[in-house]
Amino acid sequence: MSRFDSRLALLGRDPRFEEKFKEVASPGDLPARVVADFAADYVVHDGAVARRATARRVDPAVGDWVALNGNSIDSVLERRTVFSRKSAGAQTREQILASNIDVAFVLAAATDVNVRRIERYLVIAWQSGAVPVIVLTKADVADEPEAMRIELESVAAGAPVIVTSALTGQGIDEITIALQPARTGVLLGPSGAGKSTLINAILGTEVMRTREVHRSGEGRHVTSHRQLVQLPGGGMIIDTPGLREAQLWEGEDALAGVFDDIEALALRCRFTDCSHVTEPECAIKAALADGTVETGRFQSYRKLQRELRAVAAKSDARIRSEDRKRWKLISKANRSRVRP
Repeated sequence: MSRFDSRLALLGRDPRFEEKFKEVASPGDLPARVVADFAADYVVHDGAVARRATARRVDPAVGDWVALNGNSIDSVLERRTVFSRKSAGAQTREQILASNIDVAFVLAAATDVNVRRIERYLVIAWQSGAVPVIVLTKADVADEPEAMRIELESVAAGAPVIVTSALTGQGIDEITIALQPARTGVLLGPSGAGKSTLINAILGTEVMRTREVHRSGEGRHVTSHRQLVQLPGGGMIIDTPGLREAQLWEGEDALAGVFDDIEALALRCRFTDCSHVTEPECAIKAALADGTVETGRFQSYRKLQRELRAVAAKSDARIRSEDRKRWKLISKANRSRVRP
């Protein structure tokens, strides 16, 4: 029987992983999936039992398939999808949040719907290669949840929007169906968006620790580590700590998935390198003027675009050189304007 038996299939095993396992495994290694990350060590599941494991030469993430030798993680299999962000702080470094994800649930609490923040999380989802789904949580405390759903659909770029309430059970079945029979989902959202509460509602029991909503309407952040939870009806879901700094990593192409309307307009500008500021016959300027494109949405697009270029420039000498040349030209043009 294959090492990847039916028990591993319940953990999301895909036939491609069998070949990937053969590429990296040493004699005696067993396949397993990382289901929790505690920084100093990990919890892995081999299809039969979960156990603690350590890693010395590799840096696993929750969702990884690994080659396990006893209680030591020897190798990490090639990842199919990767959720990354720029690490918090000044240092430019990739932080992998989760891997091998099929569905990215972008959460927005009805007590704090911020479409600009949703756009940012959608870009992270598109960058990963997973299918994004927007989830409105705590609908039971909203006066007009349907209006909120419509607002979220305006920035969803075609991603479905699910309205949920852990209190009434609304929308819970839609999430569980999206993960069956053995798909993996991840919950993305800020602290207090209701991620742990949503998982408890799906499981029907108090597994993830939560706190009550503060009287201000804001949730309290509890999760301190990433964890993959198996669902009784099939499928898995990963809870992540609230991302206080959801900074983007490489992948400027992901903007097209979220801002396809703006990128389509840019193709109609007179100049291919239009900055959409002073150039004549700019389609985006015209759309902003007539209200076709919301000013806040365009500003969000430009901000995310600058962030992604800044990250890329840190590791790409060509981009850094292009930026220096561009700023030299701008400086020269400015000096020409003020010269008597």
